[in-house]
Amino acid sequence: MCGIAGYVSEPRASGASALDATRQMLTRMHARGPDAEGLWTGEDVVLGHRRLAILDLDARANQPMMSADGRYAIVFNGEIYNFRELRRELEAEGLTFRTTSDTEVLLELFAREGARMLLRLRGMFAFAIWDAQSHELFLARDPYGIKPLYYTRTRRGFVFASQVKAVIASGLISAEREPAGLAGFYLWGSVPEPWTLYRGVYALPSGHWLRVRDGVAAAPVCWRDIRTVWQDEGSAVSAMELQERVRQAVADSVRAHLVADVPVSVFLSGGIDSGVVAGLATELGAKVEGVTIGFEEFAGGADDEVAGARAIAAYYGLPHHVRMISRAEFEQDIPHIVDAMDQPSVDGVNTWLASKAVAERGYKVALSGVGGDELFFGYSLFRELPRQAVLARALASIPGHRALLAGPFAALAQWCSQPKLAGLPEFANSLEGLYFLRRGLFLPNELPALMGIDNAREGLVRLGGLPPGMIAADARDDASAIGLLESTHYLRNQLLRDSDWASMGHSLELRTPLVDAKLLETLGPYLSMFSGGAGKVLLARALSKPLPDSIINRRKTGFSLPMTEWLCTASDRQYRSPGLLPAAPGEPWARRWAKTVIEIMTACE
Repeated sequence: MCGIAGYVSEPRASGASALDATRQMLTRMHARGPDAEGLWTGEDVVLGHRRLAILDLDARANQPMMSADGRYAIVFNGEIYNFRELRRELEAEGLTFRTTSDTEVLLELFAREGARMLLRLRGMFAFAIWDAQSHELFLARDPYGIKPLYYTRTRRGFVFASQVKAVIASGLISAEREPAGLAGFYLWGSVPEPWTLYRGVYALPSGHWLRVRDGVAAAPVCWRDIRTVWQDEGSAVSAMELQERVRQAVADSVRAHLVADVPVSVFLSGGIDSGVVAGLATELGAKVEGVTIGFEEFAGGADDEVAGARAIAAYYGLPHHVRMISRAEFEQDIPHIVDAMDQPSVDGVNTWLASKAVAERGYKVALSGVGGDELFFGYSLFRELPRQAVLARALASIPGHRALLAGPFAALAQWCSQPKLAGLPEFANSLEGLYFLRRGLFLPNELPALMGIDNAREGLVRLGGLPPGMIAADARDDASAIGLLESTHYLRNQLLRDSDWASMGHSLELRTPLVDAKLLETLGPYLSMFSGGAGKVLLARALSKPLPDSIINRRKTGFSLPMTEWLCTASDRQYRSPGLLPAAPGEPWARRWAKTVIEIMTACE
């Protein structure tokens, strides 16, 4: 896991400015790779890299790395989990390797196959390869979007980096707000790709590649769209066969994600997803330690993960460490959290604190159970939204229903302190609309008060879609449509992005065995069979020693924090966290935190 950056100049542009800009980007990303820093300059190009050494710890594997023939140079962020199999194939063709890293395998594979090799990669990745012969830069990103990659066009060339804040740190562009990015954040609690918070800076979309020549980028090209998994026709097998396929596929993914030359730990909660990852890692012979964070506010209650995590650790014989987190520590960490937060988010604080606890134990790698609910239909909305959609569609058939219901639902929203209830007449006539009301943060008509009338109008137009920032969820059935939305919106734009910045803020590589393109492809035909809670039971029983019923039947709490208690109302002066904006009466904590994040980010610019 690393940080990458670079600058492709227009022909005969100043090389000194490109080198200085790339150095500044690397400095901003120090935490992503404290083990080594590298710079390489070619004709009209500079590549930079910060390294967190996980595979082949020797300096010979530092980057930027050149191909054996000197034609190609690479900077790479992520891991290729099947690199040893690919290496053996290349060695059979007569290639000799200088390192034992996945970077060299990736580079030499590209030298032979070009963009076609992307379909052979299993892993999380964002990389850039310079071809000195064709004078082109090739950039690519993994299908799920686990690893980030951002770029912009300047007056003199093309700039890219692993962080938006690194691109801004280049000094080559302004920090002018992008209305679509800001509107997207207020609507969803995260910035939907390809937008960012800054005008002219874009995310390379997940599963896309991009070519740059003479400092000018062509349009991104999709090489893998995971949406098709939920759209293709499904298959049915017996319950026994399905269980075996789940067992084999999940074990295979955990095995792949254990590849490392350093010790590995596990984010361990009291739930199914992390319990399965930890249990399978142990069954596969890995020596991993479970790390759990706990809170005094939750102690002994339904939201307390510590007791369940301890039970799982004891059940599988894992070493286990519990790190208690206080309100005071959270308050002290707020400036550091927002500084590490590359794009604004209402989530990620939990991953920041868990990563901090793991890094304190001396680990560079941790496994996470993130993605289990999206793949195995674990969230309650998989059951609730399809039922609600039936009623909503009937409601939408009533002539003039929006005007008829707007007033009553606005009053109900205020009375219940549930602001999004006011959006039901407008958005409840589609599954996508119901999903937005469930996952969204603010409603479109609230944006002018948050960002100004003109910016709100421009932001909504640039976002497009209805609900804004969303593409229609065409899928084989309603449950699959929700799986598609969860994986390409909430997981991609929120959970995975938060996992990246929050872990890398502590120089920690976070791996996600349940977010794996091969796993998705293997189980894709059977996703409809995961409905009604069956998916999580199948996952829980994917071990030789299945999780106990007490864990399977435990009320789902999620990876939650006592944010309601920590972000107390403005009237509670004794405990009010410094830097937090005053809360409106009955305001949900996520709304207050969103406004606080933007306020702090703005003050730091």
